[in-house]
Amino acid sequence: MALIALGYTLVYGIIELINFSHGDLFMLGTFATLSVLTVFGAREGGDTPWLGLVVALLAGMAFCGLLNVLAERIAYRRLRNAPKLAPLISAIGVSFIYINIGLFWRGPAPVLYPDVLPRFDVVSDVLGMHSLVRFTTKDIFVIGLAIPLMLGLAWVIKNTTMGKAMRAVAQDREMALQMGIDVDRVIAFTFLLGGILAGAAGLMYGLYNNNTNFVLGFTAGLKAFTAAVLGGIGNVTGAALGGFLLGLLGSLTVTYFGAGWENVGVFTVLVLVLVFRPMGLLGEETGESR
Repeated sequence: MALIALGYTLVYGIIELINFSHGDLFMLGTFATLSVLTVFGAREGGDTPWLGLVVALLAGMAFCGLLNVLAERIAYRRLRNAPKLAPLISAIGVSFIYINIGLFWRGPAPVLYPDVLPRFDVVSDVLGMHSLVRFTTKDIFVIGLAIPLMLGLAWVIKNTTMGKAMRAVAQDREMALQMGIDVDRVIAFTFLLGGILAGAAGLMYGLYNNNTNFVLGFTAGLKAFTAAVLGGIGNVTGAALGGFLLGLLGSLTVTYFGAGWENVGVFTVLVLVLVFRPMGLLGEETGESR
């Protein structure tokens, strides 16, 4: 969830657009990575195709990254100086396009994702402890992949030339343009980063939950947007924190109240944040934007 939330907050931080198609881009990422794993012969209960996992990860990241750049070039760039409602409606339109691509690609029924990761519980099988807390191979895989990606994103933004250009454009687009920064290139790069994270999240979701479907992006996108708002929309660290906190809240809600109450808990948090701290946990009050 944190990786998807980062895609929302990156785009918003640069051009102040809530990219509502991002959740459905993540859904297509699950389909793309599943297709690659199928080519490598991944099957339920079979050996772990490590080469297939690496290729699927890279292919999913490339697929979603390039698709996001294409959407920016075709659907958003011409509306950059239009009233804010226009690009928002365009993003909803792109979302419907992605949904129908997913429907045509895999059909309306839920699709099984192969369960290929080794099966053991670190707490009980490795440490020999009996506890209600379970920490499985899937958890290790998700954490081991998500944390380096988030740290890598932070490094790119803080230390690279393009990252510095991103911060300049986010602060003042017109001034950055006058200083010689290629704003279009920076924005396209931002969409590329968001798509790359969505593709990686697609593989992690599929391997963790062992299923996907063409309407997955709606719920996942809303939860990720909630995480971005919770942490502070436009704040990269806040998006990561919001994703972690929202995931923890969802797990606790399912454990103590049942799965049917998970979305209730998540969106109750969204309402409370918007009412009492609309800038989010790490967000800052700002005046009227450019």
